[in-house]
Amino acid sequence: MGGPWCERRPAASSSHLKLTTGKQKLAAGRRSHLCSHAGRARVELPPLPRPVNSLASISDPALDALFLPFSGGALQWPQAPVLFLRARDGAALRQFDLSQLVCEQSFKPFADELVQGGLQVVPDADTAPAQDRYPLVLVLPPRQRDEARALFARAVSLAAPGGIVVASITNNEGARSGEGDLKQLAGLGGRLTKHHCRTFWTRPLDGSHDTDLHAQWSKLDAPRPILDGRFQSRPGVFAWDRIDPASALLAEHLPATLSGHGADLGAGFGYLSAEVLARGPGVQALDLYEAEARALDLARRNLQDHGTRAELEFRWHDVTAGLPQRYDFIVSNPPFHTQSRADRPDIGRRFIAVAAESLKSGGRLWLVANRHLPYEQTLDASFGQVRVVGERDGFKVIEAIKATPSRR
Repeated sequence: MGGPWCERRPAASSSHLKLTTGKQKLAAGRRSHLCSHAGRARVELPPLPRPVNSLASISDPALDALFLPFSGGALQWPQAPVLFLRARDGAALRQFDLSQLVCEQSFKPFADELVQGGLQVVPDADTAPAQDRYPLVLVLPPRQRDEARALFARAVSLAAPGGIVVASITNNEGARSGEGDLKQLAGLGGRLTKHHCRTFWTRPLDGSHDTDLHAQWSKLDAPRPILDGRFQSRPGVFAWDRIDPASALLAEHLPATLSGHGADLGAGFGYLSAEVLARGPGVQALDLYEAEARALDLARRNLQDHGTRAELEFRWHDVTAGLPQRYDFIVSNPPFHTQSRADRPDIGRRFIAVAAESLKSGGRLWLVANRHLPYEQTLDASFGQVRVVGERDGFKVIEAIKATPSRR
């Protein structure tokens, strides 16, 4: 699939993410996209195909259930623009006329799949003018409740007068509470259960929803300071209100000798990158790779004061698709489950393989992982030297050095 969306941060400045649309040529999306800097050469690697161990989910019962009211006749699919918040692609979606479907998705693997499928993807549906509100708003709410409530409030705001909001949640992801929340906010017009999911929808919206509750919920996932103001974060991103203990353990073991051009794979809101820059005076440039745009935007805020001492780039990117260049060092606390919390240790193994492909000879990977995860075989196969440098609370920190090719 497509290469990274690159964000360059000059010293003490900010910029916005870009999203491609389904109307752009797919061939362009399959090329490696590079950020260039004057005076610094870039090494472009051959583009990699999307592996089967992508961060995207393999099955999607919530998506299947979302469209049952329409395929079963309980609701009519409108011949008008339809908005899909946290959109994902799949066979269930393809039953309907999608020519006026507008998708919003901040998770790069899902956004990539939508674009490859020829669908329109927008960075922020809230920027649409009032007259472009939608008669139908589809929602696949996230697991985190404050984030989900804020998304319901947005969905109601984006629905046209007389429009409806339809949502679907798997039972083990908070379906009962999600249904209760939408009912409390705007009232329900119907519901059904199938595929171990609940699908539920509002009555036609006429402005009679709970406006005080709507105003309150609209602010629930707003960025806010955490840890005495050291970082900005928001509900829904990984370890949003704390420092993940595995990342903290890795930070403790990062050597002061880190230098050159490095990368942080799965950077989240930027904690590890901040530690790299604080502990490694020889670091000249650091690229942050993160699949969740909401987290990457936070990382941009959190590292803005570091842009004066090192060159920073913020890349909205699915690491499992490969990286576009080589690095002197890489740090990572890789994910080992999908957004639906299903265990996927193959994702972590793919992060390790991609890191090995993207390091220069003699380059070093600094990795933290749960002690039980089976990464040793991939590490041994990909690196010349591997050692565990620290363990605590069920986590292990690993240093892996890429072998230098022998000279004949």
